[in-house]
Amino acid sequence: MRKWHRWLSVFFGVFLLWIAVTGVLSQVVPLLPVSAPAPAAETAKPAFVCPEDYTCRPKPQPGDPRALVGTLHHLHSGESFGPVGVAIATLSGFAMVFFSFSGLWLYIQMWRNRAARSASPRWFWN
Repeated sequence: MRKWHRWLSVFFGVFLLWIAVTGVLSQVVPLLPVSAPAPAAETAKPAFVCPEDYTCRPKPQPGDPRALVGTLHHLHSGESFGPVGVAIATLSGFAMVFFSFSGLWLYIQMWRNRAARSASPRWFWN
């Protein structure tokens, strides 16, 4: 298990880092402060009027960092790189699940080995 954990982490580490960074950015970018929107022309009519019982968000203006969220989502999911990017993103998700379980399994094995050698087993090493 340790061998698989190490070799897969070498390959998928770069992709998981990419997914982590774009995921964090897609969550942080909407929190950035927004500059005051440019005044709209009085003669322009809105193309869509939000019903009163809905919560509608205004369309991001050019220069608004929230306009990047769609692009970040496409980078995060691999859609920007076509079917190969989506496949790699999906495999990276499966790899993350594998790393979680195999890392936990490796930790439990190390803990058991240490507990067998020690009189007082501990959860963490000193």
